[in-house]
Amino acid sequence: MITSEELIKSNFYSYYTAKTGLTLSDFESLSPLFDFREVDHNQLIMRAGEVCKHILFVEKGLLQLFSLDEKGGEHIMQFAPENWLMMDRSSMFFNEPSNYYIKALEPSTVVFIQPQFLEEAGKINHEFTCFTETSLQRNIYFLQRRINSLLAMSAKERYLEFIAMYPQLLLRVPQWMIASYLGITPESLSRVRREIAKDSF
Repeated sequence: MITSEELIKSNFYSYYTAKTGLTLSDFESLSPLFDFREVDHNQLIMRAGEVCKHILFVEKGLLQLFSLDEKGGEHIMQFAPENWLMMDRSSMFFNEPSNYYIKALEPSTVVFIQPQFLEEAGKINHEFTCFTETSLQRNIYFLQRRINSLLAMSAKERYLEFIAMYPQLLLRVPQWMIASYLGITPESLSRVRREIAKDSF
């Protein structure tokens, strides 16, 4: 159990107090609904076939959401570095088995948030309800952009969009994972990077 002093120093506390105005007293009353856990490098947090039971806030480290094809190839849907949230929203809210895995790409500290946290926090603080509604709309917006990028954008455009969304990940994630996220081969990604480097001179 995290202490009040440790909670105040956490990114989790700073994130929600800044965006929603939750107070320390609010967090203390909600404390049964979230839990700080240490997650090892390459540890699976969720497997395909399981129902997503938690919203994951990345206090420290890096997570990925991915699926596996019949040959065992990874298809990466999302990365979540510090101060990002990750979940399989459809699995959680429709109580259906997920098609995805969630894994730690680095030793990580993750806050496991129960879905009831959102409901109870909304009862305490109206700003929290507004924030979660806005977050849902933003999630839908980025999902639509992601679909459009895979269908309509060139590999170069997709890579530039990746850099804009995840600027801190270029040195933390291997090239093959970036290529998987972009839906291209590592060789194609290398060509794109050479082209961008050439354009910069």
